[in-house]
Amino acid sequence: MTSISTDPGISKDLRFIPLSYNNADSQTSALRLILTLFPNWEHGEGKIEFIRFTDGITNTLLKAVKRRPGYTEEQIDNEAVLLRAYGKGTEVLIDRKKEAVSHSLLSQHKLAPALLARFQNGLIYKFIRGRVCSPEDLTREPVWRGVARKLGEWHATLPIISAERTASIENAKHDVPLTLDVPKSSPSLDQINAITPGKPTPNVWTIMQKWVFALPTTNEAEIRRKKVLQEELERTVSELGDTPGLGEDGLVFGHTDLLSGNVILLPYNTDKTQSQPPSIESVAFIDYEYAVPSPAAFDISNHFAEWGGFSCDFSVLPTRSVRRAFLSEYISSYTSFSPTPLSSSEQDRLATRLFDEVDRFRGVPGLYWGIWALIQATISQIDFDYASYAEVRLGEYWAWRAEVDGSRERKGEEKPLRERRWAEED
Repeated sequence: MTSISTDPGISKDLRFIPLSYNNADSQTSALRLILTLFPNWEHGEGKIEFIRFTDGITNTLLKAVKRRPGYTEEQIDNEAVLLRAYGKGTEVLIDRKKEAVSHSLLSQHKLAPALLARFQNGLIYKFIRGRVCSPEDLTREPVWRGVARKLGEWHATLPIISAERTASIENAKHDVPLTLDVPKSSPSLDQINAITPGKPTPNVWTIMQKWVFALPTTNEAEIRRKKVLQEELERTVSELGDTPGLGEDGLVFGHTDLLSGNVILLPYNTDKTQSQPPSIESVAFIDYEYAVPSPAAFDISNHFAEWGGFSCDFSVLPTRSVRRAFLSEYISSYTSFSPTPLSSSEQDRLATRLFDEVDRFRGVPGLYWGIWALIQATISQIDFDYASYAEVRLGEYWAWRAEVDGSRERKGEEKPLRERRWAEED
């Protein structure tokens, strides 16, 4: 049996398993990892099963269960764990050590399942019992109100992780050191951070800068595209980077990937952190690989964009009245978890201001995920048309640009569906 060692770069308590998951030999490699973590599963009664989830387009996610005789499904789920193996080449996009730190931070605040171990190309953590949302679920009022409440709790509760070349989680029960994978002598980290001088790093803007730097430049078209996207990133940061927002420096600790597959509908009464009526669903958020300090308006507008799913169905995006109601729920939750109480009128003013900020940020998620998809198109082995997805998401950004700078009107072009839907009142 392979021994388990500690990786001091994350936490003295988090185990590291020096093995890898191999998608080509899924059953054997996953079983080896699970039995290293739970050796008693090998000889105890009951079969070990792996259930593959297919909602993501970046990683491999397996649920490992031990079907002990006489156990109910709930008892089996309470013992189950998730094994998440990183997609090939995704270290270009995601700092995996930072992800482990983020998960640890969230666990300490009871906002994530316990992180059990790291292995060479992934994580193992406790399974959350519940149902994964569909894009259609996100549009249902009991669900979006539950999401608004949970997101308000996230943004009010979690401290900002600030990292230069090393960092630690602030205000946690114990420090969790973070060592970035950039050599001290490398100028690239300084170039990345220069996009937002004076702000905690990494943040959503520096992540985008890192991705732009990673774009391929194998031909003239790619070189031109990279130059254009760099200019657009700098333009967007210049316009929105100092948005007042919420939190310190206008940043909160954002999830930044609240698509339907990362929202779990919990069984009734399992969310002990807050009481809420049956008309509002209790939810949990999973998968924190993109979690990073960001403007609250970015995290919220990004979630709204995900109502359309990977097919980018713009006809179901929330209208103005729905966005107002979502933000009212969000601010109520944010205030309840914030150390500084706000009066009802102050909450209303804050919700109104945030409504305007979310409106201004509505095109930024298209730029963010468009750049991301251009990189995925060159590295991913997952069967997904990243190139087409990149064009659709970047199209959101360009449509927003044309609307805010008036160029669409000047050219006499029809307002695209996404912008029409965003402007609808009901």
